[in-house]
Amino acid sequence: MTLSDEKISHLSHVLFKGLMDKQLLGLQDEEGKIRREIKRSIVSFLKISEDIDTAVRKKLQSFSRKLVEGSPEWEVLYKKFYKEEASKKGMASE
Repeated sequence: MTLSDEKISHLSHVLFKGLMDKQLLGLQDEEGKIRREIKRSIVSFLKISEDIDTAVRKKLQSFSRKLVEGSPEWEVLYKKFYKEEASKKGMASE
């Protein structure tokens, strides 16, 4: 899933405000620097998620028996392989 730069900026502002409102973040650094780090983290997460999705789809396409995307079998295998790939990349998966 890709998000526009505007949406990522908006998310970084919302997250920053939430962290400040709940007093989970102390302002030791300037606000802009913290927001940039939040934005960088979001972009990094989205890139890793996209890489995982690509790897999983490639694995599913390599099956000798073609699976129909969106079918129950495809969905189960997609979730299983996604979880495996996410674990390899050190991402917690639900």
